[in-house]
Amino acid sequence: MIDKINNVKKQALTELSSLRSTAELRNWQIKYLGRKGELAAVMQLVKASSIEQRPRLGKLANELKVDLENAFTQKNISNNKELDEFFDVTLPGIKPARGHYHPITIVQKELEDLFRSMGFMVLDGPELESEYYNFEALNIPSWHPARDIQDTFYIKEKKPISGNRMLLRTHTSSVQVRALEKYGAPLRAVVPGKVFRYEATDASHDNTFWHLEGLVVAEGITVAHLIGVMNELLKGIFKKEVEIRLRPGYFPFVEPGFELDVKCFICGGKGCSVCKQSGWVELMPCGLVHPNVLKAGGVNPEKFSGFAFGLGLSRLVMMKYQIDDIRLFLSGDLRFLEQF
Repeated sequence: MIDKINNVKKQALTELSSLRSTAELRNWQIKYLGRKGELAAVMQLVKASSIEQRPRLGKLANELKVDLENAFTQKNISNNKELDEFFDVTLPGIKPARGHYHPITIVQKELEDLFRSMGFMVLDGPELESEYYNFEALNIPSWHPARDIQDTFYIKEKKPISGNRMLLRTHTSSVQVRALEKYGAPLRAVVPGKVFRYEATDASHDNTFWHLEGLVVAEGITVAHLIGVMNELLKGIFKKEVEIRLRPGYFPFVEPGFELDVKCFICGGKGCSVCKQSGWVELMPCGLVHPNVLKAGGVNPEKFSGFAFGLGLSRLVMMKYQIDDIRLFLSGDLRFLEQF
């Protein structure tokens, strides 16, 4: 038994002295110090020995354990030191992490390029908007029931201006009248941006999302022009023909008004949580600009007509990349964002 212990020690130290790689050291550790290794086998033999021999053999086995563990630790330290001191100057450098565009920004830039190619201006407006431009100038007076369609974040002011409270804009449509006041008619413009609504969140709704308003005002504008631009928009962003449908919809700032839906890209029209099992996703309200909106912008509705549309940019991105939950956009989850 004593010879067995000495032989294990001699063999283990001889093998250890010739090891170089981390993998070899790991294999040696398992072979000799592991739960089923040589040291464990020696301990079992000591346990099975006679009562008279057990004290002496136990002492030798414990010394063997200490010697092997110390030798392994020193070898490991020495091996790591050699690796640390070695530097291969021919290896490529570590590439620094770089940021990239958010998926909504990617699609927004594609849309801006697309609309510019059709002669549209890309405009911006304030996120903190007045009640006049957000509602009243768009033919939604304070007493109108359409106000209930958009639950709103109003701002508390120490001295609010009577009848013109401030709020977080509920759509970028608020820039319609601002643009008409500044540029007049004819006018072609789109307004992308973040908007806010006080509503419950689910897979296809959030209280903060992105919207893109489009406005065309000129002489002789009809619904045919609206449909033509919508087809170009969807074909340009999805790179293929997209199945759409128009259905009547009520929006105070257009008359007539429509809802434009696209067949759900997530389920292919079969029904899912995004399309609420209908197979269609409401993408944008649209229609011919109401005469009252033209008047608010200082444009003569007897001479000019136009169309407007409000594109749910967040939902469009969901369709393009087949994202099944709108809340991912603002989650800050790098596992999601690094896919783009």
